[in-house]
Parts: sequence; structure tokens; C-alpha cells
Amino acid sequence: MRTIEIEQSPNLLIRALYFVFVGWWLSGVWATIAWILSVTIIGLPIGIVMLNALPQVSTLRARGSQTVVDTSGVVAVRTTQQYPTIIRAVYFVLIGWWLSALWLAAAWALGTSIIGLPFSFWMIDRTPAVLILTQN
Repeated sequence: MRTIEIEQSPNLLIRALYFVFVGWWLSGVWATIAWILSVTIIGLPIGIVMLNALPQVSTLRARGSQTVVDTSGVVAVRTTQQYPTIIRAVYFVLIGWWLSALWLAAAWALGTSIIGLPFSFWMIDRTPAVLILTQN
């Protein structure tokens, strides 16, 4: 049985133009606001949602669960198991809040050069994992 993954992102040309004209500056503003919200108790849920949406904000890339269609036409949605909440909370308090700030600053800085752009996208995509151990 062969499966086909369906990606729901716009084509590469539209994503590249969006990044050049909007995504590079909007992602910096978005990441800063998301990080500030994430280090407050009240804003943490909103900050996490914003960080999870960061790849879409910067490049219009679809994120989240994957829609998989096998050759027989059966459709399934794949999700990823996460670490227990207590482990993620302790990690956030001890490491995640300050490491994610450094991580986002480095990712945004790498995004300003063509050579660093792929690394920047990779780092932005993994920001929730650095902040609270979210698995992709």
C-alpha cells in the first residue's frame, strides 16, 4: 500500500515572493510578540499558538497534522505524540524561555542572508520544540 501526503501550501513562487515582501519583517515582529507572550503565565497559550504558526507567517507554509491518502482512497490525519505536560513545564521554566529567545534571534539573523535562509527556516520550524519540547 502506497501513501500520498497532501501539502496544503501555496506554490513555491508565491511563498518566495511573500517572504521577500512581507514574511521577513513580519516574522521578526511575530516571533518577538509570541516570545514575550510565552514568558508570561497569562499569555503562554497564545504565545505557543503564535510560535506554532511562525512558519506559516514567515513563508505561508502549512503546518500541523498531515493529511495522508493511500492508493485505495482512504484518508487519515497523522498527529505526533508529545512529552508529558509536567516534563514540558519543567523544561520551559528551567531552559525553554531563555534558549528560545536566543534561538529566535539567531534564526531571524540567519534569515537576512541568502546563505543562512535555509537554516533560518529550519530553526523557525523548530522553535516550539526549543520553547516547550513540542515534537513535530
